[in-house]
Amino acid sequence: MASETLLARITDYASRPNPYPLYAELREAGPVVQQVDGSYLIGTYHEIAALLHDPRMSVDPRTGGGEAQQLPFLRLDDPEHHRLRTLAMRPFGPPHSPRRVDGMRGEIDRITQELLASFEAGERIDLVDDFAYPLPVTVICRLLGVPREDEPLFRAWSDALVAAADVRPGADTTETDKAGDEARMQMGGYLLNLAEQRRGKPSDDMLSAFVNEPDPALRLTQQELAETAVLLLIAGHETTVNLITNGVLTFLRRPEQLDHLRREPELLPRAVEELLRYEPPVHMRERIPHADMDIAGNPIPRGASVILALASGNRDPKRFHDPDRFDPTRADNQHLGFGSGIHICYGGPLARLEAQAALGALLPRLGTARLVEDPPPYRQNAMLRGPRHLPIQL
Repeated sequence: MASETLLARITDYASRPNPYPLYAELREAGPVVQQVDGSYLIGTYHEIAALLHDPRMSVDPRTGGGEAQQLPFLRLDDPEHHRLRTLAMRPFGPPHSPRRVDGMRGEIDRITQELLASFEAGERIDLVDDFAYPLPVTVICRLLGVPREDEPLFRAWSDALVAAADVRPGADTTETDKAGDEARMQMGGYLLNLAEQRRGKPSDDMLSAFVNEPDPALRLTQQELAETAVLLLIAGHETTVNLITNGVLTFLRRPEQLDHLRREPELLPRAVEELLRYEPPVHMRERIPHADMDIAGNPIPRGASVILALASGNRDPKRFHDPDRFDPTRADNQHLGFGSGIHICYGGPLARLEAQAALGALLPRLGTARLVEDPPPYRQNAMLRGPRHLPIQL
């Protein structure tokens, strides 16, 4: 049956430019569709939202029989997830560091303007390489305290880690998994060494805050610090690259909406929320049941792989009016762009701030810009979906 191979069809690179008809097919076949590899694919909003809040659903690969290993808090369940996430949040956001993200607003604007200053009227640029990638990676490196000259190191490491995290049904992942493990070790070692240089010499960055925490009960172990720092660096820019790039692509495809936003830039925060619904940077998340479950009348065995198609839920007509229409004035917009529940995206507030700054600064320049290639070439990754390049004529 076609429904049994939906995940393979969705993750096929040929579907990358437009997976949304397949998501519609998934919702028609669902809410739960078993795949030939034994996994279960879910694409309806209300079922996804409920499962993201269900304590019986695990993010830990060891629940499904995966090998024992040190994992970042992103892949741990409570109570260990809560402990590590709380410690990681102390130097990042409320209540301990309430001004950390908002205090970056001026810095983000400066970095944005520096990047835009290199563009000339009539020039052809690659929005990804020339703007959408360097902005968030520079921001997260400044937050962590990575020297500017070392920023280029992270692209190859990041690409390897993201490739290893992709959903690839039926594929031999041996080599990508090995490359991901090697990249994690190298990046973790680099960040640990950088943190150790700050021990006893506190400065205003997050690595310094981690290693100079005065309360022994609130300190991360070396392994925890390495995993957390790697996670922050990857999560701190990968989704934002897609959010900015998908946003520009969406605007340029809809000149009437672009003109609307240029006339009313105060709508931009709402437009960013609509982008998170309409073209989210993260399309899928995996969960593994701790116990046998029943989901909408469908029995799901303990340890099975359950793929939550967040991007499909964001287009569910049972939750959103006219869901295939990009509407920057949409008010009722409880999207799944950053997930939900205890594992809601850690860097969501920073990503929103960066996207608003980036798209706001680009709006005046996009009125006369045009896409050189549509659809553009997409990244291989089906889970973190976005263009690999976005050539634009200014």
